[in-house]
Amino acid sequence: MKKLFRILGFFLLFLIIVVGGLISYVKVALPNVGPATELKINYTPERVERGRYLANHVTGCMDCHSTRDWTKFSGPIIPGTLGKGGERFDQQFGFPGAYYSRNITPKGISRYTDGELFRVITTGVTKEGRAMFPVMPYPYYGKMDPDDIMSIIAYIRTVDPIENNVQESVSDFPMSIIINLIPKKAPGGTRPDESNTLAYGAYLVNACGCIECHTPAKQGQIIPELAFSGGREFILPGTGTVRSANITSSTTTGIGNWSEDAFINKFTAYADSNYKPQTIEKGAYNSIMPWMVYGGMKRSDLAAVYAYIHSLQPKENNVVKFTSLADVAKK
Repeated sequence: MKKLFRILGFFLLFLIIVVGGLISYVKVALPNVGPATELKINYTPERVERGRYLANHVTGCMDCHSTRDWTKFSGPIIPGTLGKGGERFDQQFGFPGAYYSRNITPKGISRYTDGELFRVITTGVTKEGRAMFPVMPYPYYGKMDPDDIMSIIAYIRTVDPIENNVQESVSDFPMSIIINLIPKKAPGGTRPDESNTLAYGAYLVNACGCIECHTPAKQGQIIPELAFSGGREFILPGTGTVRSANITSSTTTGIGNWSEDAFINKFTAYADSNYKPQTIEKGAYNSIMPWMVYGGMKRSDLAAVYAYIHSLQPKENNVVKFTSLADVAKK
């Protein structure tokens, strides 16, 4: 019996050493995506303008890195906060930690070289080599054409600088260890010609990160087999739970019956100069979809997005778009 206990003791000790070694390796040696490239971007007016369009209306950079006014429909960006960061994404939204969007104005990124910015945007690895949780959807940005990423960098170098020291993000255990396994070397991509509508639409849908919000998630990670079927929950504190729409081509629970014009006009209506977002009463439904951001996309780009989404397999998912706290209290 004593011999058996000794064997078990040695086995447990060996197991502890192995597990401890693996954890140490993950914490110390990872993430490993390689050094930042030596990159010097030529900040031409054309590149800056391309970056302005992408960051404000396609990739949604300025949406998450600014402050949104949730007293108004769709939470429009508050003037004077563009790029200052500080938005919190935490456990109440289903994330395994408390994550803060960074200050991406020149005040926040001046210490970064162009190559270091390129690396953090496309792989999620900071200047100091730390791994970021993919609240910022760097796995999608890493598939974009490097030229588009460089245009975004050129643009954010030009926005008005704002002094805003953002606190560091913190992951809960075990994500505090797992997070180092997430960053991978960016595969990169090539922006298709706009004449290739489906390929170009797929490129835009990836850049917009549509799948991220319109797919159910568990512990902050989407469930791929349910892609685009909607139902991801977003908690609005003090209000209730909002769920994303099914945007597959299902004609019963998705947007399969929408015409191309109806789809495009749904977005562009929010970019009309006469549109003013209405005030939302406390406890009432609000949309987290940044309609005014995506409403600024070109009609031809929205048409490509429509074509690609409608080419995908329809999925049935009848989404209840909003459950208020008052409704929960009645049950």
